[in-house]
Parts: sequence; C-alpha cells; structure tokens
Amino acid sequence: MENSKIIPALLIALGITAGGFCPGYYYYKTHADFRSVTVKGLAEKDVVADMGLWNIQFTVSGNDLNLAQRQINRQAEEIVKFLAAQQFTDDEIHVGRIETNDLLANPYRDSNAAETTRFILTQTIFVRSPKVYQISQAMSQSNELIAKGIIFSNQSASYYFTKLNDIKPEMLKSATENAKEAALEFARNSGSKVGKINKANQGVFSIQARDDANTYEAGQIEKRVRVVSTVEYMLED
Repeated sequence: MENSKIIPALLIALGITAGGFCPGYYYYKTHADFRSVTVKGLAEKDVVADMGLWNIQFTVSGNDLNLAQRQINRQAEEIVKFLAAQQFTDDEIHVGRIETNDLLANPYRDSNAAETTRFILTQTIFVRSPKVYQISQAMSQSNELIAKGIIFSNQSASYYFTKLNDIKPEMLKSATENAKEAALEFARNSGSKVGKINKANQGVFSIQARDDANTYEAGQIEKRVRVVSTVEYMLED
C-alpha cells in the first residue's frame, strides 16, 4: 500500500524537476549563444542659418502725449527707411503697435518721476528674412539711427536653421557608418565578426553654435548639427 503511494510521488517529483530544468537550460543556452556589441556613432555637419529675426525696440518719452506720439511715428519712419536702404522688402519689415506707459497711473511710481517725464512710448519693428548676413551687416550700421536721436531700448537678432529634415538621412547614414567602424574595431580585438544590426536608436539631433565664443546658438549664423546614434550589432564567430 505504501509502495503504491511512493512510486507516483517520485514520478511527480521527477516531472517537476525536469520541467524546471528544461526551460532554465534553454534560457541559458539562448543567452549564451546571443553575443552582441553596442556602439555609438557620431555625425556632425556645419550649416548656415537660413532665417533671421531682428527685433528693433525703441523708446520716446515726454510729458505731452501727442508730441511723443508724433515723435515716435517719425522715428518709425526713419527706421523703415533705413531698412529699405539695406535691401529689405516690405514683406520682411513688420511694424508693431505703440505701447504707452503713463507713470502717473503707476501706483508704485517714484514721487519725483513725473516731474521730468510722464509718458514713455515704446514700439518694436522686426525684420524676418532669409538674408541673414544682411541682417548682421545692417545691425552693425544701425549707429546711423542713433545719430538721428533714436534710442534703442532693445536690439537683438536670432538666426535659425529650418532645414534639419533635409540633412537627417545623410547624417544618420554617417552616424551608422561611424558606429560600424567602432563595432569592427571591437570585433577585431575580440576575434569576432560583425553581423546584423539587432537594435538601433537614431539619437537626438542638436543644433549648436559652430564657434565656441560664449555666444548662444541662436545668436550665431554659422551652426553645427550633431547626432549620436546607438547601434547594437550581433557578433559572430
């Protein structure tokens, strides 16, 4: 009676052991045969900005609002005339509205401020153009406007590269080739051969200032596009 119970129990135990052994064996075997190397490939390309945005903000102050408004209108005309002389078209020149600040309406004003100036008028004219080098040159000549009594409260230019999608395929190809060179070098050192790509991550494209001159990227016309791709290659004997 006891032997009849022991034999089935032994069979069940052997079945459980075999069932646990086989999956573990194939799991190990699969990973033992799976050899790969993960490498990174770098691609860089120097480009030139193809769109520029030049903000010209100027200010007029005075106690007579009508007089200040006429003055800022004249200055706006002078700036537009200057920009036209720099070969910018009407479509590239945009005149913003006039912002008026009445110091007497400011509850936190300096008690003596209104004695000299009550109104501060500010206007912005901006140029949006693909003529990036003309923007840079015109900015360097804007002293002509200062000589005419125009006071800039802010003047800045930003340059953008908008054709990233056009160069992505070429750069990804270069990054992948660069990654394969690294994989081949690893394979030579380890006595292996490089097989197929198992996984690949194209990486993030970044646009940087080409020259490290403490200049933020948007402030420089010449730029450098960079991408680092990660590729996993199979290794073969």
